Amino acid sequence: MTTYDPASGLRVPTRDDDLERRTSLLHELGLLDVESDSELDEIAGFLGEAAGQPWAMVNFITDQQRFPGLYVAPDALPVARSMPLTHGYCPDVLHRPVAMVLPHLHSHPRLKSNPVVDGLGVLTYSGAPLIHHQLGLCFGTVCFIGDAPMDQSTGQRSLAQVNAARDEALAVIDRRARERGLL
Repeated sequence: MTTYDPASGLRVPTRDDDLERRTSLLHELGLLDVESDSELDEIAGFLGEAAGQPWAMVNFITDQQRFPGLYVAPDALPVARSMPLTHGYCPDVLHRPVAMVLPHLHSHPRLKSNPVVDGLGVLTYSGAPLIHHQLGLCFGTVCFIGDAPMDQSTGQRSLAQVNAARDEALAVIDRRARERGLL
């Protein structure tokens, strides 16, 4: 369950029982020791373009959110390849068994203010957890964010897009785990 500080509206970090194991496996997979990863950048680019959104990420969640897969549309504000756990919505998705699609953040009072919403003008979010069932762990998320609200009727399309990107990212993780003898 996610808890928020009512004064700031920021997420209050809760105990993450998988943090140490997640961080260790990401290091073993060579996915945490690089700022960017060309395969994951490609997945994020495909997702951002397919969704028609200015930003898309493959996000590994450790002591912060790290985006080794990042897409920023040419006319969009630049974003860093990391951000605190108190920002955005991916930490909420980390402990969910399924994707979360929020076509219009302002229709959710608790979610309508956030440093990402306020700083980039984000009004839509769709993200899926990167749950690797064989390794028994969620590594993070794939997501896209946009600066214009989406109609509610786009929910199924958004869900399909983030789930397809999730499957591609999990295939990369799976291949690297096999190459390193982790599976």
